[in-house]
Amino acid sequence: MTVDPLTATMRIAATGLEAQGTRLRVIAENIANADSTAIVPGGDPYRRKTISFTNALDRSLGAETVEIRRIGRDRGDFELVHDPSHPAADEDGYVKRPNVSTLIEMMDMREATRSFEASMNMIEQARSMMARTVDLLRG
Repeated sequence: MTVDPLTATMRIAATGLEAQGTRLRVIAENIANADSTAIVPGGDPYRRKTISFTNALDRSLGAETVEIRRIGRDRGDFELVHDPSHPAADEDGYVKRPNVSTLIEMMDMREATRSFEASMNMIEQARSMMARTVDLLRG
């Protein structure tokens, strides 16, 4: 079965939308938990989530699409802040802070948003070309 090029373009762009939408959800979760500390003294706080992608061959399209390879955890170090009055402070008065940098998350969000918009533009262009083709066939 062959798929017409415009439909294939829309399906390929849709995989990009799905991937970037998931990326945006991961980023939003990281930002929402940027201040989430442990609930027990000396415990670990929220650990930043990461997302990675891979190319996948869609045989029906005869083209490469994007898929989510894995949603993992950033193994980076936690920041230690001296705050003996905090409920999560260890015996020395230090609290582990999440390894989330809101600046990095905002940059990732901007990049994901741009990629999402590019995929949306591809779908809109393909839809517009389909509509013009139908108009030409009518007239």
